[in-house]
Amino acid sequence: MSMNSFGHLFRVTTWGESHGPALGATVDGCPPGVAIDAAMIQHWLDKRKPGQNKFTTQRREPDEVEILSGVFDGVSTGTPIQLMIKNTDQRSKDYGDIAETFRPGHADITYWQKYGIRDYRGGGRSSARETAARVAAGGVAREAIKSLCPDVQITGYMTQIGPKTIARNNFDWDEIEKNAFWTPDAKAAEDWAIYLDELRKSHDSVGAVIEVVARGVPVGLGAPIYGKLDTDLAAAMMSINAVKGVEIGDGFAAAALTGSENADEIYMGNNGHYFGSNHAGGILGGISTGQDLIVRFAVKPTSSILTPRNSIKKSGEPIEVVTKGRHDPCVGIRAVPVAEAMMACVILDHMLLHRGQIGGNQGMIG
Repeated sequence: MSMNSFGHLFRVTTWGESHGPALGATVDGCPPGVAIDAAMIQHWLDKRKPGQNKFTTQRREPDEVEILSGVFDGVSTGTPIQLMIKNTDQRSKDYGDIAETFRPGHADITYWQKYGIRDYRGGGRSSARETAARVAAGGVAREAIKSLCPDVQITGYMTQIGPKTIARNNFDWDEIEKNAFWTPDAKAAEDWAIYLDELRKSHDSVGAVIEVVARGVPVGLGAPIYGKLDTDLAAAMMSINAVKGVEIGDGFAAAALTGSENADEIYMGNNGHYFGSNHAGGILGGISTGQDLIVRFAVKPTSSILTPRNSIKKSGEPIEVVTKGRHDPCVGIRAVPVAEAMMACVILDHMLLHRGQIGGNQGMIG
């Protein structure tokens, strides 16, 4: 199975399975001299780890990261950084009943048809457990970004769960880390808790929408045509498990706007030029404008549910499937730190590409 790597100059390869002894990431291309230690990376992994509340899977994994190479005396050496996270709470017996069965909504049937073999224990590589490695790699990316451009801030949050959305006029950046849903709307968090608890008890699941914003991103990242910043951001988010749609800026809502409404007007002020709005999500022609980068994606409902669903076995025999095990009633909750990590990896990659090709911004205004 190939295609386990992403990035250009900052390149990440993840490895390992949900129920194997460990998983991790090999990070290649991190500049030398970046301050890195396990505690820095652990901070971000703790946001994603399972079992933190009743709205996430009760699999108990400490997700403790080990740095095996690429760091000496507390700083990166410029050589590959090997990160490892041991699995400690696997229950492979929970999946014995589906060894010969394809679970509806899962990659079981496509993996089998493509490879002729599949790891049925939690889905193997198709499990969202793989994203722990991405978050670890994202921790490295954040530290490198900090050394190159300390003003960059990357923040993800949930804006919708099922049909329930936040009220934008209640948006509070400080609220995001105060509730179980990583949402900026305190009132929405209260409503969502009741809604998801009822859904969980009824043995069902629900989807979500996650938004991730990068503030303080410099102008000039990305390139026209095949090197667009938004192309790589969309691909990065789409690669996250269960993601079924990605938007940049206004996204699909832009289709309902007129040209006069959608074009972000440009003005000249005392401190240089500025935009009157940000419908473009901080990217024009594949190149960052210096405004906030805004990416949004939709996550489908968790496919592993206790509600019976019709399927077939490898033999073609029909069967009714009830997926046992410990699963998130809404995978969108733990997708938030994954989205932040992928944003960090893409931004750092494009910072290094820009530095290698241009060195600095060339066109002056005013």
